[in-house]
Amino acid sequence: MRWLFAITLVAVLAATSDAKRPNILYLYVDDMGWGAIGPNGQSARRDAGKPSVRTPHLDALARAGLNFTRGYGCHVCSPARSSQQSGFHQGHTFADRNDPDNAKKAMRSDDVLMGDALSRAGYVTGYWGKWGYGGSKDQQSPKLDNLQTLPTSHGYQHVLAELHHVRAHTFFQPTLWHAPAPSGSRGGLHLIPNSMSRYQADNAFPNEPALQNHSEYPATGYCDDAYAFAALEFIREGGQRYNKDGTPFFGLLAVQIPHAPFGEIEQLPQWDRAYAGDPHFESLSPQTRQWMAMVTRIDAHFGNLFSALEDPNNDGDRSDSIAENTLVVFQSDNGGPAGKNNVELDANGGLRGNKGSIYEGGIRVPLVMRWPAMIHGKSKLKAGTNCDKVVDVTDLLPTFCELAGAPVPLGIDGVSIAPTLAGKGYQRERQFLIHEAGRGQSSIILGNDKLVYSEKRPPELFDLLEDRTESNNIAASHPDKVRRLTELILGERVTEPKGFANTYHRWAGTDQGQTSSADNWSDYVYENNGVTYMRDAGAPQLSWVAKMWNESAEEKTAFVDENLELLALEIRGTKASQRLKLSPGVHLSGRNEIRLGANSRLELNGGKAISLRWVEIQEGAVLSGDGVVEADVFNQGKITGKVRIDGEMRQGPNGELVASLSSNDDSLTVSGPVTLDGTLTVSSLRGHAPRHGEAWTVIRAGAVSGRFKNSDVVHEGQRFEIGYGENVVTLTAVR
Repeated sequence: MRWLFAITLVAVLAATSDAKRPNILYLYVDDMGWGAIGPNGQSARRDAGKPSVRTPHLDALARAGLNFTRGYGCHVCSPARSSQQSGFHQGHTFADRNDPDNAKKAMRSDDVLMGDALSRAGYVTGYWGKWGYGGSKDQQSPKLDNLQTLPTSHGYQHVLAELHHVRAHTFFQPTLWHAPAPSGSRGGLHLIPNSMSRYQADNAFPNEPALQNHSEYPATGYCDDAYAFAALEFIREGGQRYNKDGTPFFGLLAVQIPHAPFGEIEQLPQWDRAYAGDPHFESLSPQTRQWMAMVTRIDAHFGNLFSALEDPNNDGDRSDSIAENTLVVFQSDNGGPAGKNNVELDANGGLRGNKGSIYEGGIRVPLVMRWPAMIHGKSKLKAGTNCDKVVDVTDLLPTFCELAGAPVPLGIDGVSIAPTLAGKGYQRERQFLIHEAGRGQSSIILGNDKLVYSEKRPPELFDLLEDRTESNNIAASHPDKVRRLTELILGERVTEPKGFANTYHRWAGTDQGQTSSADNWSDYVYENNGVTYMRDAGAPQLSWVAKMWNESAEEKTAFVDENLELLALEIRGTKASQRLKLSPGVHLSGRNEIRLGANSRLELNGGKAISLRWVEIQEGAVLSGDGVVEADVFNQGKITGKVRIDGEMRQGPNGELVASLSSNDDSLTVSGPVTLDGTLTVSSLRGHAPRHGEAWTVIRAGAVSGRFKNSDVVHEGQRFEIGYGENVVTLTAVR
């Protein structure tokens, strides 16, 4: 197990040119296959004289940034948006199907979404495009069905959106939902006509895909034109505000292009003008030509947004550019569908399968990021290169949180890639990636091994490094891998029925309470308009994201009296300490995370703390007592006692390791590597008077790197020098 703790906000900002938090512009398209952009195949097709789709602005984005060749979305729309926003994969998030009911009730009030996290961090937030949740599917007069699932209920302040993914299956909706809304509007949203008239006075666009001033432009706007111009206004205003007072913005443009229906684009004036003179265009099928025009149209809109980053006030002077410190992310929600465009243009880049499939053609998506202050700036990354790092859609939420200085939501499945983008600090490496699709299929990627699992068919195992097209099933020759990956994937809950999800719970017990008692925990109920979608009451379960927070002024203690398995657990004291004590031989498991917050103390007492990922010890937290931690550990607080860590350990600059010198048997033992920072102290000599030159081993590890900040330790008048070996750290008494 390898876990490298994430870069801190301070380190990220110290590497930027102006120490400001970056703006974030997230461009999200619908159903664009992995091979539909230049660096993933279209440029090579063009060079070979074959038909290709034109995306000049996205290709320029890749030349100035990083093209992630192993970026992943989900198999279809609603799960992709749920995982994107919440950071949970389809085994844990509520919406794991493209179901109209799920689309109505997917984002729960307890879910911390991108808008929630970034607005709380002081970002001005905007969302434009296909949201997919909360509204009825009525074409003419939609209603707000579920207020808790609206973008305005999750931190998005500026909105122009379609709330229902079925209603979004047309590009000429007569009305769209808008915020800010007039005072008293239900849910903070109101319906406005979908008209381009509000943009007709402004002709100052370097790229004019919309032709909104054309006499033949429809009275009802093409939805993505409206979304793109709303985003353009937001960026121009946000850029000027950023230059004035440093307030950053987060904008997410989630367009409907290039989802079907394709033919509606022909209602726009000069819809195919981008391909005038293309020798291949007229020979292609109508569907392919429509698809190409859609993709190139939205690419031109993206070009307008990039120009606004360079010149926010649109006066032709680029001295006010904010592009340097703006992270731009481009991504598709899932792979491209089967169709003429895939056949004639290889829009999925030769990958097996299409949208809806668990194979790479269904879940691998184009992913490009540009951040000039970092990429080809302060970091070691080289702009214009391909990066084969596995990046999932769930990784964007923790990445944005880290860059914004916001806390990462507890227990999510995503892993921040801020260290990769900044080129500084330590990058956590994910151990596995989970997806599920229809017909009971699911997949897992562990390194380059991908298991395609189904309850009804034999398993398939592929080596994606050697077999990108998933042509050679090697399951029969690797039964141990299949068995191990199957066990892991079932533990991630992807085979649960529709509507299953993680649930949120708080400790409600009194002092000295036992965690096995259901009475000591809050229940979870998810309901809307008298309909209960989920209810979880009783003793703790593996699907729980649980918080044990002491908000009183008195210290409290809880006991793990029986094995306790959770998805994640956070212990924290807001005023006084919260302690959690394990009974001897008892296991505490936080599958995704155990987080020790300020004023918390986890006492092992002969028990074991377990996580597939990590135990995080924040400032003001203590891990103590003899016992085992079966996880990787990041320590910014204090570790004391005879602890054995089965994994890695990294101590941050504020961390403290407290050694006992009663005997060499009291050393900290770590099976993996240890990276040191912070301080080393001594707790007690227990009446022993050290002799000059007497030495104690205080750390035994697979490997030791780094150094404590202090070169020696003084305790009760006795000085000890710290010594470092390849696998040990020692203290030696000196006069």
